[in-house]
Amino acid sequence: MGDHKEQPLRVGAAVRRRRRALDLTLAVVAERSGLSVPFLSQVENDRARPSRSSLEKVADALRTTAVELLAAADPACSVDVVRAEQAEPVTGPRVRSLVRGHHQMQASEFTGDHEAGREFQHRNDQLLYVADGAVEIEAEGRVHRLGRADSLYLTGGVRHRWRATEPDTRVLVVAVSEHIEAVEDRP
Repeated sequence: MGDHKEQPLRVGAAVRRRRRALDLTLAVVAERSGLSVPFLSQVENDRARPSRSSLEKVADALRTTAVELLAAADPACSVDVVRAEQAEPVTGPRVRSLVRGHHQMQASEFTGDHEAGREFQHRNDQLLYVADGAVEIEAEGRVHRLGRADSLYLTGGVRHRWRATEPDTRVLVVAVSEHIEAVEDRP
């Protein structure tokens, strides 16, 4: 369990990424493939699994191959354990992904400090949770000081920056993935 190599593949995200890379609508892909728009939408959202022949039709419409789409597919993990590293204590800044693969949710653990002056703006919503230590987060012209077990929610599009204010600070950042259209683009 939890080993991506043991899991069946979800091809929907690969189909969506390829379609968007070509700047095509579902209607165009449906016309080229002879498949319906609702079916293609279900495939992209992993609510339907295309047969081999349907996948080949989609691949042809996207000017690729079924093999390439399968190679770019995500494992269909319903349970995946990411274990803490068995290493020496962290002596500098570090980022560790807590969710593997290309999923609707991403989560990372930041230990120590990072580029404090770097400004972030994510397309989708995110939550910052202080597991240990303390941080200052500047968002929408205000500075928010957070300590252990505090969290801050940011709506997609909000420009922000943060910095650790204590050594050995650990911040968990959980967000809707950038490849998901959870919200409209904001100016």
